[in-house]
Amino acid sequence: MTHPIPFHETPPTGATADLAARMQALIPVLETERLVLRAPRIEDFDAFAAMVDGPRGSFFGHPKTRADAWEIFMQLTGTWPLRGHGAWTVTDRASGTVLGMVLIGAEPGDMEPELGWAVTPEAEGRGIAFEAARAVRDHALGPLGLSRLVSYVDADNIRSVALAERLGATRDPAAEAALPDADRCAVYRHAVPGGR
Repeated sequence: MTHPIPFHETPPTGATADLAARMQALIPVLETERLVLRAPRIEDFDAFAAMVDGPRGSFFGHPKTRADAWEIFMQLTGTWPLRGHGAWTVTDRASGTVLGMVLIGAEPGDMEPELGWAVTPEAEGRGIAFEAARAVRDHALGPLGLSRLVSYVDADNIRSVALAERLGATRDPAAEAALPDADRCAVYRHAVPGGR
């Protein structure tokens, strides 16, 4: 027996869909050789929920209910009108398939703007997270003019640690010590061009 889609997960229609599309059009589209990073849409939520509760979603703490995943999804996408940055949905340039999400975040407990990433199991091991995170990092430190950017990484997540290092970020013990005890993790600092 299939269950109906809850109202909050149902894409808008009519005038509300038009308004949502106009708002999404304000979010910069970032393109790489293989990817298009665009505004999140309700239709992306299934892929996001699977990422949050999958084995690579340990930083979110799991298992998560679908309602928990929705709250995280709303939090990550909702910073756009408040801060001028937020989450992008990472899609395959050729097929449009959702491959992950990358963000410039400002979540509770964050001491600085955060470059974060999560990819679907199908995208793992293909350099997708690196390609998408590099595009967002360059946008954050370039056109957005952020003067600092870090990645908060679960030190046991060896793939995320390796990705942060591949992006050229270095571990910052002083930033780690400044975090509240409940938010302890590894902090990787991204180099700012020109030393701003």
